Amino acid sequence: MPKHAFDHDIEERFLRYARIDSQADESSPSVPSTKEQFDLLHLLVDELKELGAEDVELTDYAVVLATIPATIEKPSPTVAFLAHVDTSPGFNATGVKPIVHRDYDGSPIVLPDDTSMVLSPEEFPYLGEKIGDDIVTASGTTLLGADDKAGVAIIMTAAKQLLGDRAIPHGPIRIAFTVDEEIGRGVPAQLPGDLKADVAYTFDGAELGEIVYEPFSADGAVVHIQGVSIHPGQAKDQLVNALHLGAKIIDTLPQVTRTPETTSGRQGFIHCYQMSGGAAVADLKFILRDFEREGLEELGQILTTVCDAVQAGEPRAKITCQISSQYRNMRYWLEDDMRPVELAREACRQ
Repeated sequence: MPKHAFDHDIEERFLRYARIDSQADESSPSVPSTKEQFDLLHLLVDELKELGAEDVELTDYAVVLATIPATIEKPSPTVAFLAHVDTSPGFNATGVKPIVHRDYDGSPIVLPDDTSMVLSPEEFPYLGEKIGDDIVTASGTTLLGADDKAGVAIIMTAAKQLLGDRAIPHGPIRIAFTVDEEIGRGVPAQLPGDLKADVAYTFDGAELGEIVYEPFSADGAVVHIQGVSIHPGQAKDQLVNALHLGAKIIDTLPQVTRTPETTSGRQGFIHCYQMSGGAAVADLKFILRDFEREGLEELGQILTTVCDAVQAGEPRAKITCQISSQYRNMRYWLEDDMRPVELAREACRQ
């Protein structure tokens, strides 16, 4: 299929950014959570300055900000474009080797560094819709990091075009590259004020031409289990195994609510994504997702109820469930003024 004029620049940028390890770490209290994220942030600062962007800065809360000045004189809203530089902590992200598969022919893609990793249209029907396209994958032992370095590459390519062609009419545009989105810290409290934008669009996820204005509302939860430790040779009627209690909590949840593997569309879920510890002490980490506030609250109540029930069955243990707020569905704010969504729809149509 014909290639767009911007394809080469987007691809070159994406491959360069993907090779940089910028994985987040939810166990770290620092900002950003990993020093490696600074490697990409500093590169973006340098590139934005080279392109001629104004007001380029790396804030003390680790966000890159920049301005593409207006090319029209009449007052107009300031629009912001955002993307996050961090990648998920769920899988290795060190030593990323992106591979471009030219003119994809629809056959299975075997990743060379781990040949057990195979992408096929049978398992991933979406891939079958991309015959003739260039497909970018990792080599098999790491994440690729397209979430959200693809968004970063798109914004930087757009910035190059807009800064290089003052004949394109537009109002002031702000750019923001954030950190730690993958661990629920993507929008620091200072950012909205410093961004100074009337409306902002995030380039992250969705399919080509799709506009998303309604994400899940999200909470995180940590269940801490304090068991009773004793030598297994003397454990009769004494040992309270924290891991066994954790397994009981996990096993009970699918019986009383939805988990990701049983849901789709607008259904909310509770997802246990990490269990750590030992027989004496164990921790379970959960994410809770629902489009509605009431549904999210209900999921939190369900998790708490399950923990209370397991606690009641073993009073010698101590089980706590701490739920923390992460973010809320944007629709609650956009319902009052849908113009940003309508403008995005019209832009896609054009």
